[in-house]
Parts: sequence; structure tokens; C-alpha cells
Amino acid sequence: MDTETTHHNGNADSRESSVERELNEEVQAVELNSSSDSPKDLNGLMKKPLPVGDGHDRIKRRAKRLIHRQNSRGETNGAASAALAAAISAGSAGSYVVPHRRWKNSRRSRNGHGRGLPKKGGAGGKGVWGLPGSEALEEVYEDENDPNYDSECNDKNIELREVIPEVTPEEFFKLAEPIVLEYYEHGDTHEVAVSFDEILTGPLRPHVTSVVVEISMDHKDSQREMTSVLISDLYGRVITAKDIERGFEILLDNLPDLTLDTPDAPTILGNFLARAVADDCLPPKFVTKPTDLDAQNQLAIAAIRRADTLLHMKQGWAHLDNVWGMGGPLRPVKTITKEMTLLLKEYLSSRDIQEAHRCLRALEVPHFHHELVYEAIVMTLESLSQTTEEAMCELLKSLDEACLVLPAGMEQGFLRVFDDMADIVLDVPLAYIILDRFVERCNRAGFITDKILSNMPSRGRKRFVSEGDGGHIKPQTIPIRD
Repeated sequence: MDTETTHHNGNADSRESSVERELNEEVQAVELNSSSDSPKDLNGLMKKPLPVGDGHDRIKRRAKRLIHRQNSRGETNGAASAALAAAISAGSAGSYVVPHRRWKNSRRSRNGHGRGLPKKGGAGGKGVWGLPGSEALEEVYEDENDPNYDSECNDKNIELREVIPEVTPEEFFKLAEPIVLEYYEHGDTHEVAVSFDEILTGPLRPHVTSVVVEISMDHKDSQREMTSVLISDLYGRVITAKDIERGFEILLDNLPDLTLDTPDAPTILGNFLARAVADDCLPPKFVTKPTDLDAQNQLAIAAIRRADTLLHMKQGWAHLDNVWGMGGPLRPVKTITKEMTLLLKEYLSSRDIQEAHRCLRALEVPHFHHELVYEAIVMTLESLSQTTEEAMCELLKSLDEACLVLPAGMEQGFLRVFDDMADIVLDVPLAYIILDRFVERCNRAGFITDKILSNMPSRGRKRFVSEGDGGHIKPQTIPIRD
């Protein structure tokens, strides 16, 4: 009967592919083999086959290879697929397991969809790291379903730009103040220019002048002189004439607030204006012909008039270089010595210790305070008065307690007097006696060191009987070598 069916369907078989014919022959061979080795059940279905030899394994491997080849081509297998599905459905009813397929080890998709190829193209599965080279693309291909996926961070259209935060005038004042205070210590304008370049932006350049002038108002004339030099050196390097002009306009507008801390702020600002004009940092018309003078406050008008007066003085431009005076270390030694002498004379006439302290601080020469001690002792020796001795001892004691004169300066002043006693005694014959009495008084006051006492000089001339003090008898002749 099988032979007749085969001849009857000859035309259909001719249209089948060679793969389908081989698959049908292998299925029939499996059925014949199973029918010869094991009996059938009542329903005519095949039971679970017994283990077969090498011939049966060869058939299974060949069938599997043909199925893989067919699926890789993407062809449809109508008759073979229908026969295989009928055999599987018949085997499921009687616990039939297809002998040529190990479903446990199969990597095909079991959801009934797809072409039957391995999942993930052979790159997935347990113990598999993925396709070769996929580790380099791990960050490129990100899963949007991942809970850690951030759409904003992974947006490929982001454009990064450098953003410089804007500094407010208040923040700029806090940044510039330590730079200016450090400049008062070292006096290097180049370092200040480099520091300002690091923190300056375009809108803040007019605030450079206003900040440095405002800081200098809380300091002495020597620091104000350094501030004028700083503005002159920064002109053309960090700031322009327009920036300086705008900076002084800011100061003129803020004068009512500045006078709360510095009552003479209009006078100081007027000096700065005149000095800036003399240094060619400001045009003269900014002072001589100011714009909107009526709209300015009274303090600003006073500052402008002060600057105009300084510029129109006789030879005023030549004297504007010393508008702040000459600072402590910049003055010559003779000038400092003369001012210290006037300070001591004023103290002897008034006995105002606090005023003497204030004048000594105003000199700003802490390294030269030993000169004050020297002049005070010499003035005491020349006065020949115990009242002067008491006053000078009281002054030196107060200077030591206030730490205006350091122990090293006090010691240096006394030792200088001891070294010059040979010259002083020519003008003051009783200088040794007065010096002994003054040093003893200072020792009782407790502000001189043991080194001063140990270096105390004594008169080295020999005394004779003719002087009435019981000395040696004068020789009748004096040797030539004497």
C-alpha cells in the first residue's frame, strides 16, 4: 500500500525538496526500527523507544544537521514539518520522546516564535560573557529599562561650555582686601597686578580704584602714598583711564557712608584726585570741569574743590608728589632725628605721655626707636636737672610697658650713649655722674637689662692730690711718651 501511495503522489514528490525527502525517509526508518524492537499499544501509538546502537545515533545526528541547514536557509518545510508535528503530538499522548532531539540541551527559543536559531545569536546563555569585543561597547549601548538609566546624563546632544560665575562687588571687595593688605607689607605692584588679573572680569574693573582707595582710608599716610603709586602702576596694565574715572565717581557717590568711619574722607579723597591728575591717570577736566556738579552731594563737592585747590596752587603739581608726606622709612635719618628731638621737647613742656606715644606711632619707624632712647639720655645729661631725669625715666618706662620700644631698642640706645661718653663729657664735664644717677634710677624702675648695667662705663682719668680727692702726687716732669 505504501508503494501505491508513493506512485500516486509522484508528481507531488517531484516538487518536494531533497531535504524533505531525506527527512521523510528518516522518520519512516525510525518508525520501522521502533516497530521491530518494541510492541505497539492498543491505540497504535509508539511507546518510549529503547536505547539503540550506533546506527540510530548516526541517524539522529544526520537529522539534526539537516534541520539546522534548513533553518539557516530560511526555507519552509511543509510536508516534513507536518509529519514531525503529527509524530510529536502522537508521542505526547503516549509519553513519547523524540529520540533524535535532546530538548534539555537545546538553545532554541521555547516560546513558539522565531526561526529556531539560538537566542542572542549564540552570545547569551549561562556562563557566556557575550560577543567578542562587546565589553568595549558596554557604555555605548545602555538599556533604557535599567533602573539606573539616566536619560539626562546619557543625552548625546549635550554641549558643554565653560561658565565663569560672575563676582558681585561685595565679593570682589572680600577678594581684593587681602591682596591690598599684603601689598602694604611687600610693596610689589607687579604681584598685585598678577593677582587682580586672576579675579577680575570686565564689569569689575572700575571697582579696583574704589576698593584700594576705600581700604587706604583706614590706614596711615604712608599706606595712602603706596595706594597712589599702585593706581599709577596699574594704569594701562589692569585698568584704563575710564575705569579710574568711573572708580572715583563711585567713591564720590559713597562719600556719605565713608564719612561714618572716616570723618576726613572728603579731604583724603580730594588728595587722591589731585594726585591721580598729577600722575596722568585722570584728565584735569574731571576736577576742573566736573559734569553734573549740582547733582553731587555736599561732601563730593568739597572733595572736588579740595583737589581743584591743590592743582591751582603755586607750583602745586610739583608738590603733589609729596601730598601724603614722606613715609617713615622713606624719610632721611636727619629728618627723623629732628622730629624725635621735637617730640621730646614737647613732652618736657607738657608731660603728656599719651601724646608722645601718638607722635612716636605716627613716625612709623619701629626699627629706629633706639634713636629716641639715645636722644632722651643725651638730653638728660645736657639738662643737669633732676626733674628732667625723672620725666625721661617715666617716659622710657611707659614706652617699655606699652611695647612701643622693644628691649633690644632700649638696650641699643643705652649702649650707644656709653660708646659716645668720651665725646659727650667734653661738653658736659659732669656727664659720668649724671649718667650713674640716671641709670640707677632706671634700674629701680625695672625696665633696663643686666647687659646695660654690666656695660656701664666709669671715668678712666687718674685723680691727683691737687684736686683735693686724695689721689696721687703729680710728677714734676712728664715723660715724652705720655
